[in-house]
Amino acid sequence: MRLLLIGILFAVFASSASSSPAAFPVVGGEEEAVAWNEVAATEDDDRKGAVADALRNQRTIVSEADSIMERVRFFAPFYDGLVDDYRANLYVKGEVDIERKNFLLRFLPSMFRLRKGERQYLIENSSDLHYCAPDLYDQKITASTGTVNKLWNADGQLPEYFQLRVYAPTLFDNKLISPLSADGPKYYRYLMDSIMGPEHDRSYRIRFMPRQRSYQLVGGYVVVSDRVWSVRQMRFTVRSEYYICHVLVEMGKVGEQDEFLPLQIHLDGQFHFFGNRINNRYLATFDYREVTPHDPGRQLTAQREDPYDLTASYTLRTDTNAFRRDTAYMAALRPVPLTPSEQAIYHRHYLRADTLEQLRLQQHKKRQGVSWRQVGDVLVESNTVQFSKQDQLRFSPLLNPFMLSYSASKGVSYSHKLRYQSQLPHDRYLYISPYFGYNFKQREFYWRVNGQFDYLPAKRMGIKVEVGNGNRIYSSRMLDELKDMPNKNLDFGALQLRYYQDLYGKLRQTWEVVNGVTLEATLAVHRRTEDRKKRMNALQQAGIAIGTIPVEMLGLMDTYNSFAPGLRVEWTPGLYYYMNGRRKVNLYSHYPTMAIEWERGLKGVVSHSGEYERIEVDVQHHVGLRPLHDLYYRLGWGAFTKQQSIYFVDFSNFRRSNLPTGWNDDIGGVFQLLEGQWYNSSRQYWRANFTYEAPFLLMRRMYRFTQHVLNERLYLGLLTVPHLKPYIEVGYGIGTHIFDFGLFASFANWKYQRCGVKFTFELFNH
Repeated sequence: MRLLLIGILFAVFASSASSSPAAFPVVGGEEEAVAWNEVAATEDDDRKGAVADALRNQRTIVSEADSIMERVRFFAPFYDGLVDDYRANLYVKGEVDIERKNFLLRFLPSMFRLRKGERQYLIENSSDLHYCAPDLYDQKITASTGTVNKLWNADGQLPEYFQLRVYAPTLFDNKLISPLSADGPKYYRYLMDSIMGPEHDRSYRIRFMPRQRSYQLVGGYVVVSDRVWSVRQMRFTVRSEYYICHVLVEMGKVGEQDEFLPLQIHLDGQFHFFGNRINNRYLATFDYREVTPHDPGRQLTAQREDPYDLTASYTLRTDTNAFRRDTAYMAALRPVPLTPSEQAIYHRHYLRADTLEQLRLQQHKKRQGVSWRQVGDVLVESNTVQFSKQDQLRFSPLLNPFMLSYSASKGVSYSHKLRYQSQLPHDRYLYISPYFGYNFKQREFYWRVNGQFDYLPAKRMGIKVEVGNGNRIYSSRMLDELKDMPNKNLDFGALQLRYYQDLYGKLRQTWEVVNGVTLEATLAVHRRTEDRKKRMNALQQAGIAIGTIPVEMLGLMDTYNSFAPGLRVEWTPGLYYYMNGRRKVNLYSHYPTMAIEWERGLKGVVSHSGEYERIEVDVQHHVGLRPLHDLYYRLGWGAFTKQQSIYFVDFSNFRRSNLPTGWNDDIGGVFQLLEGQWYNSSRQYWRANFTYEAPFLLMRRMYRFTQHVLNERLYLGLLTVPHLKPYIEVGYGIGTHIFDFGLFASFANWKYQRCGVKFTFELFNH
């Protein structure tokens, strides 16, 4: 069947594949082209003639390379879909050499614990790898040994290097544009490097070079087979501000079951980070036990059963089962022998370990309590506390400058997050995550604790708890005063608003009734207490004597409570999912997610509680236009109705986050320049947010800077509330490996208001 399909494709492409390229000498590529252009500028006739011949030869080389790559791109989607499923033994060997280091190395979240006097480290892993089309992987580690406890993940995507699909439009999970993609000629130039092999078994080495400098593009070469136009070898370089990695992929033999799959992947990387220099080398080998070719009939059968169930091809990438760590077992599994230098690393490590163990035994009685080194580890290192095989606590360094962010409306903020998770019997799950931060402009400390317990994971049934302190907010009594004021005279700074601090708790019971439809019963309790200190300061600054405050103003309560049950219904049509044991895990959908939320405040259940009703509608959608080009939009409406007493306008989907948000916020549904008072100034709102993301937008022509930009974003936000009809916010943002930056401008009632920026550190978060 596969040969028949290949024959049909060749027949379709016969007009362009009727002849093979003529033989060419090896050419260096871009350097020769630059040299020819420089020589062409001379006035010597003989040299001009030689240059003209060279340019004609170059054009021929480029033309033949383009012709070959056109055929490769034509067959790439077909070859990419030839394999439905495979199972393989994956062996990975990694060596890390600390060439230069300083104290900043301890801030790296992926860095393993370094040992004094030890500069070279080695790790070996053996895994069971299961792949199912189009891009689903399940990797379970069965054995691991070495001088450290984990493979060093320099740029956060090491597993993706070993899950490479050569013929896919993008490399590494939609991060890099492949030179084999249909859009390849837009981003790459191709040159013939050399022709190898006899005429009956010829292959071509084609160099590909980015048309512009960008970390979203790669440079290197690909070796393709004549007539079949399949890849035999591919080499490319991945770059970022702090990491460069050379990747060499060796494909399977022609005619074998692994012909279109990688056999070996070599990585050679150099990491530079504020004076630290680390070299790392990895080798991954694949031993395919079973390869299942593409069968449309099998897919149709699965679709008739449940078109959205991907259980047969998708499981969790982690395995909670214990794996073996003894060196003898790894030696039996090792497909390639250790080099002498790698054997020397093992020898030095074990010799040093024996010496240190003796010193620990001698000094054990002298140490009591918590050492300063342990305190320092918590302050400047990422830590994972493993209580058992199923329980762990993760937290980043407490003193981490990369958790700072800045925006024009909120100023400088710092945040920190911890995460505890536990895998319980029958695939039940417990999750607790404290999250806290400090805003230097408002001089306020914010905190929030989220908890989740899934007790019936097959139906995504569980309990969610959230406790924290919210934004400072004023009561509904102020809304009438705002309503009567004209737009041109509205100045929140001149108003004597009584702000209340918020302490809240939310309890949610979730249940996915059918696939894509989730029902959530909620209960929200708030205790809002007046911020008297700030109130008195505001009165004194306004020159108002406290003794002259009207009695009716003093008669307002300084504490208000609320008790509000609610209901939320969310629907995502066409939602794909998989079952991991008894747990249902939702994946993605090509359709928008729609939600309606209702909440009713009950009077008299708790003291000083108000009566109100809140309704909100929210629509969110992520549209993938083409590789690395995405459109996000979010639409919403909300209103407070049936107001019987004093309450607080605090919407769920239209509110200001008191903790920092980064590049990947609520799909761009955030107004960066809108002051916090506006979120509580209206009983009703309409909002729409649009975000377009692509790697090459405004920075395309700025050749010096494009390589540092991973993605660019265009923002458009629209809002309608009283006094703002409309409020418009436009913005432009860039994302890099180190930081994210956005520039925004706002317009109120069709008039320009102000500009502002947002800046967040995103090191190792991309």
